[in-house]
Amino acid sequence: MIVQFWGTRGSIATPGPATMRYGGDTSCVEVRAGDGDPEHIVVLDAGTGIRRFGGSIDAATRRVDIMLSHLHMDHIQGLGFCGALFRPGLEVHLWGPSTVRQSLRQRLQRYLSPPLFPVRLHELPCDLHLHDVANASFDVPGIHVDCEFVCHPGLTVGYRLTDRASTLTYLSDHDPALGHQVFPPDPTWTSGFRLARDADLLIHDAQFTRDQYLTRAGWGHATLDHACEFALHVGARRLAAFHHDPLNDDDTIDELLVAAIDRYAPDLDVFGARDDLVVSV
Repeated sequence: MIVQFWGTRGSIATPGPATMRYGGDTSCVEVRAGDGDPEHIVVLDAGTGIRRFGGSIDAATRRVDIMLSHLHMDHIQGLGFCGALFRPGLEVHLWGPSTVRQSLRQRLQRYLSPPLFPVRLHELPCDLHLHDVANASFDVPGIHVDCEFVCHPGLTVGYRLTDRASTLTYLSDHDPALGHQVFPPDPTWTSGFRLARDADLLIHDAQFTRDQYLTRAGWGHATLDHACEFALHVGARRLAAFHHDPLNDDDTIDELLVAAIDRYAPDLDVFGARDDLVVSV
């Protein structure tokens, strides 16, 4: 699989005097099976980064699958600005969690309708299909997908994508420690374990520093140490630290990453996800 990061922040971050290395857009990750087949693209979450993704697709693309982890605003606020939705006839599939009372379509209509947005879902010119997801599996062209509910406030799902050569797990907003400052020694019971088991690349929430976590336990986000411990326990080969706190600047994120690399190498390959980074899985 070929992975491109379009947005990696937990909320929009304002650039400083120089361009931020870790970007300012919110969650959006592009995935292409095999050697990067342009006809079919998977997009994980629709944060502000999806606007730039939408401007990158070319005429060869026939189908786009957008998989939403949950409907917090930082994960859907770019959806109405994604060019794929406005390409006549382009096959677009939206996947995401429903509630007992509302389908994904009904939930998204609360955002993609006046007064919050001028264009309604049924007015989009693309060939749009919506799918409710829960603890289930399904297939898209070239990729098998498993999804499960994970630990984050509200209905949130994680995704495991597998093609013929590799496995990618996406746990954007996730607190595997469940409020514990020290990660439990046996994580087989915890959320996300089956999705992340033996993943070639684990994209995981690493929003908080240890000090930040002390006053934010229960918010549904992890520290980089939590993400690393979780990655080791599930046997992930590489960890992309993701969903960076908007208050943490590049230097802070670099310091956290250097400390994590010193602590967990060579058992775990850790790197910081950043906007426009392309990774082969």
